[in-house]
Amino acid sequence: FYPMVQSIYLSLHVTAPLGRISRYIGLENYVKLFTSSIFYDGLVVTAQFILYTVPTTILLALCLAILTHRALAGMKLFRFIFSLPVAMSVGTTAVIWLQLFHPSIGMFNQVLGWLGMEPVFWLSDPKQAMISVSIMTIWMNLGFVYIVLLGGLNAVSDDIYDSLAIDGAGPLRRYARVILPLLSPSLFFITIVSIIGSFQAFGQFHILTKGGPMNATNTIVYQIYQEAFVNYRFGIGSAQALILFAGILLLTLIQFRLVERKVHYQ
Repeated sequence: FYPMVQSIYLSLHVTAPLGRISRYIGLENYVKLFTSSIFYDGLVVTAQFILYTVPTTILLALCLAILTHRALAGMKLFRFIFSLPVAMSVGTTAVIWLQLFHPSIGMFNQVLGWLGMEPVFWLSDPKQAMISVSIMTIWMNLGFVYIVLLGGLNAVSDDIYDSLAIDGAGPLRRYARVILPLLSPSLFFITIVSIIGSFQAFGQFHILTKGGPMNATNTIVYQIYQEAFVNYRFGIGSAQALILFAGILLLTLIQFRLVERKVHYQ
């Protein structure tokens, strides 16, 4: 608990240029944040990133898990391939995708050139930067989400599938009415974990865009990094970190209170 107590202590003080505590200012750091347009822009950017990545990752992983959960020939190879991103670190993944997004030698723009299309400035265009980082994040998170959902599907008894086949239930009704409710604990867990992870995403933004261009990818976590470890304003950085913690905690409690009602554990 020491880091949290220290963060609370720092958030009530202003620090000197070298990071030493200068004087006590009470709640002034919080007042500055809640009256700052940059702080609210960071909240919007963070929410945009979550909306781009979390639903898309879960939907893609669910489709892949449904396609590969039956014990058919060759499925182990596909499971291995779809699980591979979980073994990649954020730094390694971001460096690889940085080369893919390169405007002149990147593979993506080379493919567009073969198709007769104009190159896209993936990371330097404010309209494309967040989408580009989100694509990389979806690929990076896909392996973990796939493994969790595949485990949930494999936990469903084969007798249920056989009963549904005997009753003549079609694929859509089979999964929408029976399988997905049985998979709801895994979906609930992965949704909460993915949202928290998206709130805390940092490595890909630091390597790919550094919060730019024009603050298009300047999330709350990256603002905390800039304030605390670039500008050495540990007071206001700690205040932002505590606000982020409170927001994640509140959102998680709301999900447990509202969403968990629709989770079927048996």
